[in-house]
Amino acid sequence: MSLHRKPLLVFEAVHKVMAHRKNGRPETVELSEADGRILAEDLRATHPVPPFDKSPYDGFALRSEDTNGLSKENVGTFRVIETIGAGEQASGPLQPGEAVRIMTGAEIPEKADCVAMFEITQSFEENDQAYITLKRTLEEDQNIIKEGSENKEGDSLVAAGTRINPGVKALLATFGYAEIQVYQRPAIGVFATGTELLEVDEPLEPGKIRNSNAYMILSQIERAGGQGFYLGKLDDDFDTCFDAVSRSLTDYDFLITTGGVSVGDYDLMPDIYEKLGAEVLFNKVGMRPGSVTTVAEKDGQLLYGLSGNPSACYVGFELFVHPIIQNFMGNPEPHHRRIEATLGEDFKKPNPFTRFVRGYLDFNKGQVFVYPAGIDKSAVVSSLAHTNVLIVLKGGTRGYQKGDQVEAILLDGFQGQDQFEKE
Repeated sequence: MSLHRKPLLVFEAVHKVMAHRKNGRPETVELSEADGRILAEDLRATHPVPPFDKSPYDGFALRSEDTNGLSKENVGTFRVIETIGAGEQASGPLQPGEAVRIMTGAEIPEKADCVAMFEITQSFEENDQAYITLKRTLEEDQNIIKEGSENKEGDSLVAAGTRINPGVKALLATFGYAEIQVYQRPAIGVFATGTELLEVDEPLEPGKIRNSNAYMILSQIERAGGQGFYLGKLDDDFDTCFDAVSRSLTDYDFLITTGGVSVGDYDLMPDIYEKLGAEVLFNKVGMRPGSVTTVAEKDGQLLYGLSGNPSACYVGFELFVHPIIQNFMGNPEPHHRRIEATLGEDFKKPNPFTRFVRGYLDFNKGQVFVYPAGIDKSAVVSSLAHTNVLIVLKGGTRGYQKGDQVEAILLDGFQGQDQFEKE
């Protein structure tokens, strides 16, 4: 195959990929299994919250009209007729001159309309009867949390496209949503190519390296919300690779191969895409690392050819695969969020193309700093262990100095954004 490589700007490459985005189908899951999933339906309050008038304090429920005119000089006395705790109800309506000892969260008795906190009352007993005294006037609804003050029945709770986090989960449980509609997680097949690869449990041999990329990608898929399936490693043999890839197309929503996308004699993925009849969206991106990242499309299915170099593979995934997974799951903000940060140390390497440096965040006196996580070479693995951001260094620059303002792409569990920004 004649391989023509014209580099695209990163923004253009992302745009080409996102032009083929699609949503997964809705499915019903139990609330207990919904963490990290994205709602496929708008949900509303099924009842008011709180569902009744309740007390925010331990104290005494009273009729406010019985406290009119009370003061230090005009002390009121009330007969305590019963005690109710959270989850209990008073035995009947409150009568003039009566009080009910009430605990935090308990329902306000009928005819009561205010609560006196314990601290402002004095208690005593007389002839085995409990009483309290009060030296101030209380207003109607004072110290009462009113029915529906947090949510009224029918109020919008969360909209479709919302990611389910612990707070959302608590909200849904409050309103009895034991099952909810979410978007499916995409199933993604992963191949690692290269005769030089050993599996993780195999001893090292001369000229061989262990297959780290597949395990890294499977973890990235999981972090992005997808379901990754390791389909094994493939030797540098065209027929073997073609048969394996072609057989897997119908089993997965997307397919990722790592390695085999450069221009060497054993880089077979371009020929495989051609024989499959896939349209190559791009095969070179103006970026470092990962310039040989390749993406093809066949019958609406995206086929990713990521670099065999670990750091290049890692960056290619976060830029081009992560947003497709998030979009599939219904996230309206599928791209990683970018922030402005201060570079914490010199980075003197020239940047003919946009460079994505593996880095980490640090906060100091209210300022956000980013630092390279280690050696900045595409084949390096060690720097990835400490990476939680990608530091964006614009193309056409001759290095950066400590203190320069840069962009940082947030990777670990941060809120996304709806558009990928131009370099």
